[in-house]
Amino acid sequence: MNHLPSFPITRRVSWTTVVLLAGVTAVVWSPKASADTAQLQTLMQRNNCSACHLIDKRKYGPNFNEVAVRYAGNAGAVAMLATKIRAGGSGVWGEDMMPPQANVSEADARTIAELILALKP
Repeated sequence: MNHLPSFPITRRVSWTTVVLLAGVTAVVWSPKASADTAQLQTLMQRNNCSACHLIDKRKYGPNFNEVAVRYAGNAGAVAMLATKIRAGGSGVWGEDMMPPQANVSEADARTIAELILALKP
């Protein structure tokens, strides 16, 4: 004798939904995404970015996930961010000023900008 209530299935998940969720999971957990984050963390440490920024939490400046969201879809964002990394700036994220980081090479600044914009918060 079965004492468990039975409920009719009222919703079915389509195969399209299953495939879409599998694809999203693959992207989120992909080794490439992990490698890109590791490369970004290495560059952050080497260029002292982590003194003020973290990838997913606010420190003194915006976290890099916030930057990725703000500039998503902006075609000129890589060049603009790379320039801002080296030249510094203020007023975009509040009153705090980002001092110039002239010690960061142009190549590193561009790579950091590309990796930040590739983040999927």
